[in-house]
Amino acid sequence: MARRKLYQLNIKKSYLASTPLVVVGNIVAGGSGKTPLLIALCEVITANGYKPGVVSRGYGRSETGVCQVQADDPAAQVGDEPLMIHQRTQAPVVVATDRVAAVNYLLEHNKCDIVLSDDGLQHYRMQRTFEILVVDANRLFGNGLCLPAGPLREKIARLQDVDLVVYNGESANSEMVDSTDKVCAYTLKFIEFVHLIRDENVAVEDFTRQSVHAVAGIADPNRFFAQLRENEMEVTEHAFADHYVFQQSDFLGWQDDCIIMTEKDAVKCRHLSLPDAWFVRAQAEMSATLTAEIEAKILPLIKQPLDK
Repeated sequence: MARRKLYQLNIKKSYLASTPLVVVGNIVAGGSGKTPLLIALCEVITANGYKPGVVSRGYGRSETGVCQVQADDPAAQVGDEPLMIHQRTQAPVVVATDRVAAVNYLLEHNKCDIVLSDDGLQHYRMQRTFEILVVDANRLFGNGLCLPAGPLREKIARLQDVDLVVYNGESANSEMVDSTDKVCAYTLKFIEFVHLIRDENVAVEDFTRQSVHAVAGIADPNRFFAQLRENEMEVTEHAFADHYVFQQSDFLGWQDDCIIMTEKDAVKCRHLSLPDAWFVRAQAEMSATLTAEIEAKILPLIKQPLDK
């Protein structure tokens, strides 16, 4: 990409943060499953005694300035994914269209050992210590063409330049791997169902053979629906666009029925009247190779001062 080359050649100036900065991004428009991996990475870093912070563009938010996410913020104000990340990890999350401004604010107002960027692989003004590129193992790269002829933000050759390629899910086309243990990959595992309003959570098995309305406003709703069916639920599908802003009228006629939605959608639905609505709390289950890569390459970044 020509724009990237300008920063590599120092024709355009980029910004170097005072702490290590890891980008978790993709090259396909429309999502690849980077956010669950970023949440898992946050949890690993925290479990090792360090303090991660997160920056995001906050796609779809109503405001454009720099804002630190609070747990009770409306999703429309800060973005659905940043709000979910903060609620899930308790890590400080700062949103801004200008990611450099977000990083500056995060480090000025919070004590962080490492910064994780939710997306931003193509935001080259922001220097990064480590790049993780997430690939949807089922959809891969579409027709292999860049926008607008295809889904790619950058050419497939970009995979050769990043520090780590992580596959989300097990590919039906898998000539790449014989076992997910041998590649950097993760699968999203359902942990429990949480009531949308009440402080109540139940085991996934409690919904076995139940009839549910499944709601998904994510990049690949069919994957979510398929996982519910794998857990032996009778599913009526309701697919919405990624980052969809829900209204009460979207549930007209079935608002009192049992509804299962993604955690990302739940942060936008808590103000609605949905008495039997639940969301899935899921966890990125990482392959042995991915776990080893994080331990060997990302955690040591925190212990080593950056070269200036």
